[in-house]
Amino acid sequence: MDPLHLRSAGTSLVISFDSGEAEVIHWGADLGATLPDLAILTAPVPHSAIDARVPAGLLPQASSSWRGRPGLRGHRITDGAAGLDFSSRLRTTSVTADGTSATIIQADGDTGISVESSLTLHDGGLLELRHTVINDGTAPFQVDELATVLPVAPDAVELLDLTGRWCRERHPQRRPIQQGTWVRTGRHGRTGHDSSLLFAAGTAGFGNRHGKVWATHLAWSGNHEQFADTLGDGRTMIGGSELLGPAEVILAPGGSYTTPALFAAYSDRGLDGITEAFYSWFRARPHHVLPAAATGLPAGKARPVVLNTWEAVYFDHNLETLIELADSAADLGVERFVLDDGWFRGRRDDHAGLGDWYVDETLWPNGLTPLIDAVTSRGMEFGLWVEPEMVNLDSDVARAHPDWIVGPSALAHKDGGRLPLEWRNQHVIDLVNPEAWQYIYDRIDALLAGNNISYLKWDQNRDLLEHGHGGRSSVHEQTLAAYRLFDELRKAHPGVEIESCSSGGARVDLGILERTDRIWGSDCNDALERQTIQRWTGAVVPPELVGSHIGPTASHTTARTHDLSFRAITALFGHFGMEWDVRGVQGKDREELRRLVALYKEHRDLIHSGRRVHADVADDSLLLHGVVAGSPAAAGTTAAVFALVSTRTSAAEAPGRIGIPGLDPERTYRVQAVFPTAGDADYSHTFTQTQPPAWLAGGATAGGKFLAEVGLPMPILNPEHALLLKFTAL
Repeated sequence: MDPLHLRSAGTSLVISFDSGEAEVIHWGADLGATLPDLAILTAPVPHSAIDARVPAGLLPQASSSWRGRPGLRGHRITDGAAGLDFSSRLRTTSVTADGTSATIIQADGDTGISVESSLTLHDGGLLELRHTVINDGTAPFQVDELATVLPVAPDAVELLDLTGRWCRERHPQRRPIQQGTWVRTGRHGRTGHDSSLLFAAGTAGFGNRHGKVWATHLAWSGNHEQFADTLGDGRTMIGGSELLGPAEVILAPGGSYTTPALFAAYSDRGLDGITEAFYSWFRARPHHVLPAAATGLPAGKARPVVLNTWEAVYFDHNLETLIELADSAADLGVERFVLDDGWFRGRRDDHAGLGDWYVDETLWPNGLTPLIDAVTSRGMEFGLWVEPEMVNLDSDVARAHPDWIVGPSALAHKDGGRLPLEWRNQHVIDLVNPEAWQYIYDRIDALLAGNNISYLKWDQNRDLLEHGHGGRSSVHEQTLAAYRLFDELRKAHPGVEIESCSSGGARVDLGILERTDRIWGSDCNDALERQTIQRWTGAVVPPELVGSHIGPTASHTTARTHDLSFRAITALFGHFGMEWDVRGVQGKDREELRRLVALYKEHRDLIHSGRRVHADVADDSLLLHGVVAGSPAAAGTTAAVFALVSTRTSAAEAPGRIGIPGLDPERTYRVQAVFPTAGDADYSHTFTQTQPPAWLAGGATAGGKFLAEVGLPMPILNPEHALLLKFTAL
């Protein structure tokens, strides 16, 4: 059987079938149209080892003497006896391909198991891989794990993944790749604050713009594992799998189980090349929201400026106050007003009401209509916060249906069944129960049908621990039921956008992003924390899908204070908004905030359609990141905006010259400081210098290659300040 060769955007994937199973020979740089005889890759057989070459299969298996993590773990259950057919010998039975996608079927008639693998190498170079295992036998087969894995080249010697916690999501950590297995396990029942959005192996010292990188992402919102597995023979596999609970997936004869998709990208241009592959895939989706200027289509829609009421009023819902807030927001140029938690029955704090999705008649005797009319009459869309997957014990629905509350016991709560410990005073409603699922669907459907709501902020504020249905582990089924809830509501209300919020950024993955229009990056609006959170969220998720808001001067989650300029420049590089009682912003501050809203509107088409660029700055107290219009293959780049950010004091007196990456080397650019400027007296404290660099006050003109290779002397920024720069092609 001839090898399979998929090619796209500088990436090749080569699969050989010479061993009888599908084996990934190469995933990395484009190899061109013609391959040599792959027999030249036949490896030696060492002493004291299996007397044959051991393939690194698309599904690594012990039957081929693979000593690392197997692709499939499971066993057959026959007449009460478990553990049978534990090791399959899968061999290729069919391959269909069209140049950029393929379907490979491998089967073992002796164990009655077959696996169908689906691979697509998308136009931007992003590989999408999933497996489906089918029980061809006559007795049940329990699936313990089905992993999607890929090999990386021997020169991948460093591993980068992300970790975090509430209000500090997606922070990077690095380690050398060594013999053994590095596993990142998520047992949150959701993606998790500490989940690694990106799992990357690379050459020594790989950075933003240099080095080879192989990276994966598992598109799943439930329990999961991501891993790098390095064998004694030097081969390394990276991949991921759904982490299944005890007996969560038992296949009846003819039954099947499909893995979450593993998305994988290769880059020889550092991490920015990985980001380009993911952005290309996102923005090519037919349902992706892009500005009209980027798509040329009437359906294109600019991402509206948002005001969310949470940090403005919390649970203090008062119609007069909220209309005042709407007035103030509209005056600033806000385009979407979102009413957060506290509008439904019994909800005066976070101890009660979850699950009772009826407008509270004592707060809203005329329903939400007066507020919605006030918001929409001022030219803004109206959005509403919901948390459909959760329930308080102090709620009408919990009292009426205690058996709808998730727990480890098969007994209903009213019959004494033990519940998991509370988290934020709440429990999980059992969406695997058809009656509970239908109740939640009906209530949210009724809210959307009965009110002029354009947007749902969909929250999920706790981990799903000890999560069971009928006494059995059920995170797998709960995740699928939640997906189905999103899908059905979107079908019924196609014009309503949905934000995925989960205690901030605890459910950020491509599984949930197939069903939502943006994610909330973090509950933390502290601009310094957000610089890191947004940089690493943006490694995979484009900025038009990442909510990024200006909070008040003193952060509600860290008590750290920042100038408006730093908070605003940070928020510009996302889906911009405010979470702030803007009624109190007056005088010069109000004029400045209005100016910043206009600045976002001026540049949002570029920010939400261009290439993300991150400079490799030698001084680690400084960051330089931006968005460049066009693509590397385009005839020319026309515009760019960059932010220079000082995160702390530097060891150097002055930052010196910093190169501006990503511009067209053949074009000439006008560069200017947009905000704040050196002559702006209100922001003199942004800088700590006797004299600014010559170009800062009036701008300068230089070629793209000059700007990249020689750079510009940068101003001396005070810690936790930023400068917005604009580059215009002449």
